Amino acid sequence: MDKNNVIVKIKTERGAELPRHQTDGSAGMDIRARIDEPLTLAPMERALVPTGIFIELPPGYEAQVRSRSGLSVKSGIACVNGVGTIDPDYRGELLVPIVNLGAEDYTVSDGDRIAQMIVAKYERVEWEVAACLGETARGPGGFGHTGVK
Repeated sequence: MDKNNVIVKIKTERGAELPRHQTDGSAGMDIRARIDEPLTLAPMERALVPTGIFIELPPGYEAQVRSRSGLSVKSGIACVNGVGTIDPDYRGELLVPIVNLGAEDYTVSDGDRIAQMIVAKYERVEWEVAACLGETARGPGGFGHTGVK
């Protein structure tokens, strides 16, 4: 075990596969559907897809569930909420909320790779209320303030 790896407890049910990196350089681990029968989504239809996976993250870590880029580009299948956060105190089954943004029906079968997961450290925030904020060159500029080119 690499000394930089984070240990995360995981439990699987119904023969679910562990999330895993597809290559040595992959940041995300693929998550697979664990369903009893195929699930067909019409265009713009949404569904929560079970994975058969339960995790126990250490304090200070979250798991981010994201769309798989190839699946999104080729078939229009994406995570409904963009990036979903799994909190360290959650102990339920990982359910992936997907949407079919494509023009044709899409069928998810048992074992299909439907999303990817990244485990990341996060910081808790303690707000300090202030009457004013420090100045920067950018200031309040946003949403295209630097121009088109």
